Amino acid sequence: MGKSASKQFNNNVLQAHNKYQQQHGVPPLKLCKKLNRVAQQYSKALASTRILKHSPGSSCGQCGKNLACASHNQPGKEVADRWYSEIKNYNFQQPGFTSGTGHFTAMVWKNTKKMGVGKTSASDGSSFMVARYFPAWNVVNQGFSEQNVLPPKK
Repeated sequence: MGKSASKQFNNNVLQAHNKYQQQHGVPPLKLCKKLNRVAQQYSKALASTRILKHSPGSSCGQCGKNLACASHNQPGKEVADRWYSEIKNYNFQQPGFTSGTGHFTAMVWKNTKKMGVGKTSASDGSSFMVARYFPAWNVVNQGFSEQNVLPPKK
């Protein structure tokens, strides 16, 4: 992916995140060059193995992350929409991290300020996408879901 396509993809992912942030009454995120670089490096590693797996926690310090893969060149908005769709499984009356809602809670975690995005195409045409969030979110701060995962405004 060229620099302009990469920048457009990153901006599309950011715009989708911030649309959802706004719906939940959460301040918008900003793209961070360092987090973009780390996310891009990890998307390259995933594409080289064509295996979607989370990196060790130490690979980005206190970052959160979302991963996705697709058999095609998936646009940034669609990737973000896939992650956000986990809201249907989230119980706002019993907030907390679950494996079926982690992508969603990472996206709308109130205290997250910055994010980075990476995308790499594999040799078979599939693509691997990575989002990094700082400061870390739902897994390391589970006791704070009530304050950080707000229901959408009506």
